[in-house]
Amino acid sequence: MGNAAPDTTSGRRPGVDGPHLARESTSAPALGVCTTLARFLQADAPVTITAYDGSRAGAPDAALRIEVRSPAALSYLLSAPGELGLARAYVTGALDVVGDLYAVLRTTSGILDGLDAADKWTILRDLGPRYLRLIPPPPEEAPGRIRRALNGIRHSKGRDSRAIAQHYDVSNRFYELVLGPSMAYTCACYPEPDATLEQAQFHKFDLVCRKLGLRPGMRLLDVGCGWGGMVAHAVEHYGVHAVGVTLSRAQASWAQEQLRRRGLDNRAEIRHGDYRDVTESGFDAVSSIGLTEHVGARNLPGYFRFLAARLRPGGRLLNHCITRPTTREAHRTGPFIDRYVFPDGELEGVGTLVSAMQDNGFEVRHEENLREHYARTLAAWCANLDAHWDDAVREAGLRRARVWALYMAASRLGFERRRIELHQVLGVRPSPSGAASMPLRPDWGV
Repeated sequence: MGNAAPDTTSGRRPGVDGPHLARESTSAPALGVCTTLARFLQADAPVTITAYDGSRAGAPDAALRIEVRSPAALSYLLSAPGELGLARAYVTGALDVVGDLYAVLRTTSGILDGLDAADKWTILRDLGPRYLRLIPPPPEEAPGRIRRALNGIRHSKGRDSRAIAQHYDVSNRFYELVLGPSMAYTCACYPEPDATLEQAQFHKFDLVCRKLGLRPGMRLLDVGCGWGGMVAHAVEHYGVHAVGVTLSRAQASWAQEQLRRRGLDNRAEIRHGDYRDVTESGFDAVSSIGLTEHVGARNLPGYFRFLAARLRPGGRLLNHCITRPTTREAHRTGPFIDRYVFPDGELEGVGTLVSAMQDNGFEVRHEENLREHYARTLAAWCANLDAHWDDAVREAGLRRARVWALYMAASRLGFERRRIELHQVLGVRPSPSGAASMPLRPDWGV
């Protein structure tokens, strides 16, 4: 999103994973590399392709450029399924982008989906079989799903803990650079088109608090609490007592220290652990912001039953999560997201979530889609990453920073094109008499 991939014309060469890639020797292909790759560009795409063999194709004066910097790029594209080959080539620097990464993805037809069998055959026919070779993936790539099964059942506590640690325990400082002062790693809600990211994150937390009907003295449970933004907001601005739970040790340590610095730790606690280990009940409200993506479709009934059991009658749940645009699509994420970003992540349609809530202790009272807001949020995160690129690389490493640049740019495009959505669903645990303790027609006041 935004200018996620730094402009390599500035003298920095962030895409090179060691000089051996740029200097790898090979015999001259039958056709120039770019002559073949240009087939996959739209005729009017404002993009230039250059390659290590000196070939060039596309718009001659384009500000956007794709650089095939090594034969390894073609080997990654040919040897891996779909988007995974593209990701490996970009993360290692064998393939690079000059200019705005998001703009390249947006204007290059089908690049996010990788190469199908016919595309690969075209490359092999034109350039020969020398590129059809297996290359080890970068170390940032998680094992495939079959190998992961050796480390525990999908969505077991241990396997979930390892998956969360891979994504969130990168570096708190890295996330500070990307997310900004709010440290909110979930979709913001923009009150006005020109609102800043911080204003939008404040507005999101305030919207959640109002939907939950928080008042002084209430007890809030925030599952998957991240760096504690929701907990801190609810305690400071609504006077509640709150418990937050996260599987990331780095998040829990950072969040608890922030509560102490703000003088909120006497009314709030951040626990490092699994939400399933929370034993207290009688909470007035539960917020689940960005956790359902890690629960798994088969576990949704048990998840909502567990949360309903934590609430008092009349207590509310606000579930905020990324969803599929329909209920007919596969729940599991694509290979790039699964291997590099959210191992074992799953996305369901909002209808699946609503049904699971209705069937497991909740009456659904309100729902809304914030899809466009997430595209804006991601654009802001990408702008932050671009502005702090050198510091981000020092914190997390070059390849990890490139993973985040590609992930956020592709995700922004996914929200804009409705490949994914973001829904907030409000449910209440009704009393035995049917009382929901809800206003007749809430507008949340924001």
